[in-house]
Amino acid sequence: MNVRVLSASDVAKALPMREAIEAMREAFASLAAGEAIVPERARIDVAEPPGTALFMPAYSAKAGAVTVKTVSLFPQNRERGLPLISGLVCVFDGETGSPRALLEAASLTAIRTGAVSGLATDLLASPDAETAAVFGAGTQGRTQLQAVCAVRPIRRAWVYDVSPAAAERFAREMAESLSIDVQVADCPTCALKESRIVCTATVSDRPVFADDAVLPGVHINAVGSYKRTVQEIPDETVARSWVVVDHRPAAMAEAGDILGPLDRKRITPDHIRAELGELVRGSVSPPGNGAVTLFKSVGVAVQDLFAAVVALRNAERMNLGTTISL
Repeated sequence: MNVRVLSASDVAKALPMREAIEAMREAFASLAAGEAIVPERARIDVAEPPGTALFMPAYSAKAGAVTVKTVSLFPQNRERGLPLISGLVCVFDGETGSPRALLEAASLTAIRTGAVSGLATDLLASPDAETAAVFGAGTQGRTQLQAVCAVRPIRRAWVYDVSPAAAERFAREMAESLSIDVQVADCPTCALKESRIVCTATVSDRPVFADDAVLPGVHINAVGSYKRTVQEIPDETVARSWVVVDHRPAAMAEAGDILGPLDRKRITPDHIRAELGELVRGSVSPPGNGAVTLFKSVGVAVQDLFAAVVALRNAERMNLGTTISL
């Protein structure tokens, strides 16, 4: 049997952001309708050196595929000159079960994570929002800004990172690639002074900004926290926000930005107003323009499935990757 192997550069070519956002729209509509099978992801936490391995299966008859993503996150890799995130996505035919493709997972994950924030921004942010702030100058931060720019007329953005050099590099590269003004913020509050859309994509285990710096009517995409003990957003901001999650079971198992305020009784479980798919399907309506909205994502395997299917279809059309015989 023949299997197509797509490298990180192949995935980037085969999954442009606008197509990825539309794939996320389909994915979350399918999830909300109960058409996709998405078991809770399994995880292994490694003590020394500290790291996490995640295993994320999914199936969709509509997409015609079964996928399994295996991805690892080892923070000390940065000191070794290695990627923070690495892994593979395996795609199997939904009718025969035969393996069809192997995709580099870090690039796919970054694009689909950005794309789901783009979808949330499209559904929740003010239509005339022109300014954005990004916390975290890594790969995830880049795809967050790319996605926001795909759905809103962003003219200026600020980036804040604990590494000034990383922030400078981010600002220079993103300004060139997106043709917008990107500035390095000297402090978290500086990044928020004019920003109507905020994206957090860090590995911080504590809030990355103060609640009183958040402007009325701001939309926030929080994608960095994926453990109970990791929290990017202040309790006060969560408590006064209209909160949407990617998937309630996943959020209630892993989203520190939700579980922390819950544990401290700052919010109750019904503070989660909707899943993203409910907004896509129109079964829940977003609030008015004056509300602060917060989309919290920990990642759901249905995202990988729909993103991988689109990437594979485009790769076959564009003759990208390498075909191997098993």
